Amino acid sequence: MSTMKIRVVLADDHPALLSGIKHALSVLPTLDVVGTAGDSGELIKLLNAVPCDVVITDYAMPGGEYGDGMTLLAYLRRTYPALKIVVFTTIENPAIAQEIANLGVHGVLGKSHDTGHVISAIHAVYAGATYFRLTSRAPEGAHAELASNASARTRTLTTREMEVVRLFVSGMSVNEIAERLHRTKQTISSQKTRAMRKLGIDRDADLFRFAYETGLAVATDAPGTSSAGNLAIE
Repeated sequence: MSTMKIRVVLADDHPALLSGIKHALSVLPTLDVVGTAGDSGELIKLLNAVPCDVVITDYAMPGGEYGDGMTLLAYLRRTYPALKIVVFTTIENPAIAQEIANLGVHGVLGKSHDTGHVISAIHAVYAGATYFRLTSRAPEGAHAELASNASARTRTLTTREMEVVRLFVSGMSVNEIAERLHRTKQTISSQKTRAMRKLGIDRDADLFRFAYETGLAVATDAPGTSSAGNLAIE
């Protein structure tokens, strides 16, 4: 008796990672990887061309026509309401994970986990459940206290303020962020200023340090180049 397979699309701007996950999933009788994409433009083109049940996507994929991060996830939720989404990322910030969940995304999985969790996440969200797993181990001691304090500060930011900070520390200028998010330069500048005030940060250099130390953003190459790292969630 034949079993209906879950149709899966994978999206990540790291070809080696895409190839590895595709290989791991291809041996499973319950899954069918129907396509892979390296940026948001390729992802949307693929979703418009092939039937898909679950998409596994990175959070930070710079350079795509439909953006990345919250912008891309919100577009996916609006355009493909029946699609199940799992964000597979290096971002390990609980506040961002919560904002992703608020969009109606079904799962967030940290890249520190092995592919077994990817398989579990696909089956869970396809069945109507949620699947949220960030770091594979919890912080300890003083590091845990610092992480908790940073998370509390980050939770004061709005979704848009977090996105502006993430894009800014990834190397984008205020003008480039405004173009990406379809807002005016003045709006983006005001959102960045408000975010820094809420975080108790006065200088751009301190904003970069805070973002990288807390997991609000992980270093990426400048827009238009291949990413050297990703934002992580958990």
